[in-house]
Amino acid sequence: MDIKDIKELMCMLVETDITELNLESNGTKIVIKKGFSGAVQPVVTVTPTAAPVSSPKAEAVEIKPPTSEKRAEEAERELGPNQEYVQAEIVGTFYRAPAPGEEPFVATGQTVEPGQTLCIIEAMKVMNEIESPVRARILEVLVEDAQPVEYGQPLFLIEKI
Repeated sequence: MDIKDIKELMCMLVETDITELNLESNGTKIVIKKGFSGAVQPVVTVTPTAAPVSSPKAEAVEIKPPTSEKRAEEAERELGPNQEYVQAEIVGTFYRAPAPGEEPFVATGQTVEPGQTLCIIEAMKVMNEIESPVRARILEVLVEDAQPVEYGQPLFLIEKI
C-alpha cells in the first residue's frame, strides 16, 4: 500500500460517517481515525510477519495529513473589510475550468453572483461545484489548477459587494 492509497482512504473516511478504519496487509497494519473535529489522522504500524531473533520490535509511525505552508500564511493574513475566503467543502482535486482547455469559471477581478460556480473539486470521480456564497469580486485565486485541496482550505479570496 502506498501513500496515494492511504490518502484515498483518508478522503473516503472524511466523506462518510465512519470514524475508524483498520486495515492489515503484508505485515503492515494501518489504523485511520477521524476525531471530533473531522480531521483524519492515520497511524501506520509495521509488524514483521516472522520475527527473527535479532530483529528490533515493531515501530509505530504516525503520518499526519499534508499541510500547506501557503494555507498557514493565508490563515494569518489580515482580511480587509468585506473580505472573506471561499473554502474547500471537501477533499479532492481543484479545477478552475469545466474541462481541460476551456476558459476558467472565474478570473481575478471578476464580479460573481450568489450561486455562481467558482470551480470544481473532484472527489472519487465525482465533480462537485463550489459556488459563490454572496455577490462578490474575486480578489485572488489561491490554488493552482489540478492541485489537491484539503477540507477547509481557502480557494479564493473575495470581497463582498
